[in-house]
Amino acid sequence: MSSGKPLDHYRLPTDIRPRHYDLTIRTDLQKERFTGFVKIDLDVVKATKIVTFNAAAELVLGPATLVLTPSGAELAPAETKFDGASQRASLVFAEELPAGAQATLRIGFEAVLTDRMTGYYKSTWDKGIYALTHFEPTEARRALPCWDEPLLKATFTVTLVSRKGTVSLSNMSARPAGAIADVHTKALYEGVNDDSWHATAFETTPPMSTYLLAFANGEFVYLESSYKSPLSGRVHPLRIYSTSDVINQAQYALDIKEKALPLYEQAFDIEYPLPKLDTLVANDFDYEAMENWGLITGRTTAYLVDPENADIAAKKRIAGTQCHEVAHMWFGNITTMKWWNNLYLKEGTARMGEKIILDRIHPEWKVDADFINEHLAAALSLDAKLSSHPIEVEVPDAGQIGQIFDSLSYSKAASVLRMLSKFVGEDKFLKGVSLYLKKHVYSNTVSRNLWEGIGEATELDILRMMDSWVSEMGFPVLTVTETPTGIKVRQDRFLEEGPARPEDNEIIWSVPLGLVTASAPGQALVDNTALLETREAEFNLDTDKPFKINADTNGVYRVLYTPTRLAAIASEAAKPESIFSLSDRMGLVHDAFALSKAGYLALSAALNLAHELRTEKEFLVWDSIDANLAGIIRTWWEDDKVTQHLNAFRKAQCTPLVERLGLEYSKNDDADTTQLRTLVVGAAATAGDTATIQSLLDRFSRYIAGDISAIPVDLLSVAFRTAVEYTGAPAYDAVLKLFENAKTPSIKVAAIRGLTNAIDPALQARTFNMIQTSVRNQDLIEFFRGFATNPKAFNALRKFFEDNYDSINTRLETSFVMKWIVESVYTRFTKEEDRAKAEAFFEDKDIGKYNQALAQALDGISANAAFIKRSSSDIITWLEKWENTPRAAL
Repeated sequence: MSSGKPLDHYRLPTDIRPRHYDLTIRTDLQKERFTGFVKIDLDVVKATKIVTFNAAAELVLGPATLVLTPSGAELAPAETKFDGASQRASLVFAEELPAGAQATLRIGFEAVLTDRMTGYYKSTWDKGIYALTHFEPTEARRALPCWDEPLLKATFTVTLVSRKGTVSLSNMSARPAGAIADVHTKALYEGVNDDSWHATAFETTPPMSTYLLAFANGEFVYLESSYKSPLSGRVHPLRIYSTSDVINQAQYALDIKEKALPLYEQAFDIEYPLPKLDTLVANDFDYEAMENWGLITGRTTAYLVDPENADIAAKKRIAGTQCHEVAHMWFGNITTMKWWNNLYLKEGTARMGEKIILDRIHPEWKVDADFINEHLAAALSLDAKLSSHPIEVEVPDAGQIGQIFDSLSYSKAASVLRMLSKFVGEDKFLKGVSLYLKKHVYSNTVSRNLWEGIGEATELDILRMMDSWVSEMGFPVLTVTETPTGIKVRQDRFLEEGPARPEDNEIIWSVPLGLVTASAPGQALVDNTALLETREAEFNLDTDKPFKINADTNGVYRVLYTPTRLAAIASEAAKPESIFSLSDRMGLVHDAFALSKAGYLALSAALNLAHELRTEKEFLVWDSIDANLAGIIRTWWEDDKVTQHLNAFRKAQCTPLVERLGLEYSKNDDADTTQLRTLVVGAAATAGDTATIQSLLDRFSRYIAGDISAIPVDLLSVAFRTAVEYTGAPAYDAVLKLFENAKTPSIKVAAIRGLTNAIDPALQARTFNMIQTSVRNQDLIEFFRGFATNPKAFNALRKFFEDNYDSINTRLETSFVMKWIVESVYTRFTKEEDRAKAEAFFEDKDIGKYNQALAQALDGISANAAFIKRSSSDIITWLEKWENTPRAAL
């Protein structure tokens, strides 16, 4: 992602460093504006006449002065310059500031509260608006003049002035004493003395980066709890804030936070350092959530669920999000990456921490195995493209930072850390992480620092082992062939388009093999010490017994066996007492379908594996199978013959489970049963099973007639999609009302899925019009992703996007969402002419904020086209054979 320009073109000069911000903000929600004044204590590192800091164009700056310490001499700049492109202001002084000097910059500012979901912005609810911040990665400059880079840490003292009757929040606890205005901030305190306004002053923060600063103002209410530190015995208060209409849905998120914090303290042997930890739930939010230190923020779907009728998908999403954001209190907040090229040092580590801690809170969810479907699969799918990027990626331009908030920085990084943890042992891994955090408290780090910490704990050369995994893009496919004494394993880069060319196949990874073999009594034996560090090597084992590479699918790679060996592994995996674990079976499925797409394996072999596992009992294996089958169906979406055959196969796989499990849910159901029922009912309905569809339509009719118990909450999305698809306008109108009056995020998300599943072009057009006129900016991506699962809307979605590109791009100008919309619109296409049309459309567009997502979508089109060309004959032959063969005998 390098632009070829020198680093100082993008980064602030290093001659001045901030030490402390004294910030006062006056928020006027009635006028939808804010004004402020900041005093920034500075250290002059190198002699200079110019003080340069970040400030966005919409932030109107007042006159600035610089007060020298300790003389008190006040300097006014001879000239003020502003560079809109780099979002920098420069104050030029007549006299040089000497190295070693200290000074305080004083400057006022004001801006409008926009709805852009970045900076200090407004969010709406039924009774008006409230205001909150979102500063990651480089948006603090929209709310105050600052040194807006992660390396430039400082402490912050915040005072918020607001109308009486509103609540002000920030990173730290409010001070007991009231704030005192001085000559510079007097105007900001107008109305405080007559009690129509009030001021809330907060304690000073630890040193932190500007992207973690947070404040908010509105008519908030809260739920409250606390936890006792297992390390110090101190009690830390915990709150979750929202507007009054939804606070009753916030208890579960608060409960998870209360459980997670002491577990993190024990895992890292570091106490949470702030006096409190709040969460604020917002109606309008760009991300899922944000880890502001002491004041986590996030959207409603991340934190709210009906306490009386909670679906397990919502609970898993909320618990995962809360554990992830709490992990950041250590990863990113206590210890912060030096620059955004090491984003994974907070995001990959937080995702790994999320997995470990969530598994301790909800072991029944089988979190480590679920990680394979939720994160590893997504990471490998993206990283199999030539347009991928390394985990540690050069990104000097702040305008491109948003592009690397993706499955590579999050999920691949976490997958690599999971692989390392399994190789060295989780206890030693966590010990190494603790050493890393303790050594770099309140400071900034690079990759080497993490590897040194884990290396110290394990006494292994972790840097040598891990460097290529984070500094190079891609991952290997391991080809396994059998020898007289065991196996030979060869590594090559895996690409979804097919075998890598020599110039793309130069990296040698250090690959933990995780050899699974069978003991004499038929028990699994796992060797986690085997390491492939060359292009190929031989390993001794008894191939007359079942074996497999990549125990528990811990490795970040694919494994290619001979067809004969894969069939033997599949047969063993299908046994009730197989030596291959749940995670092993999931990995086999994902590998088989990915290898078939890349041409290493016939697609018929992957379908054979899916058929072999048709008696599987575990939800997560079925989730792996059905996700891959759905992907194959979407790939052949333009071929009616193939999709009809595939749907028949999918239906045959799922309907026996629907018949066994039924559509009724019980509070006595375990998590696996609940999730498996939801999965197979949805799959059977999508595949066209008449009985399932009719049952869902009957339930939908009763539901909209007022019997809300007719559709279990876990089936809302399935039922709404099915009703809109099969009954058209009447169901669409009913679901639209549910969307407009949704009482919970689960109902809202289900309604979006229903609306976007319309097959009638007129109904699709109604939804497109709604997107343009009334849908919140934060919900745009949910509509696009909904349409991206509806083959009957693929072409219409592309036309809508291209016809309305300018308005959509303007709405999302400061958001990350555009890259995900581009991905949603174009990834499903399957012809090279589709790629050419897309390239032509974007030829005259400024794609700087999403060029990588576009390149990945275009690569996806080419891979789909090659897959269809390579495998159409094979898949038709296999499906016809399947339809004419007794099911058990295939």
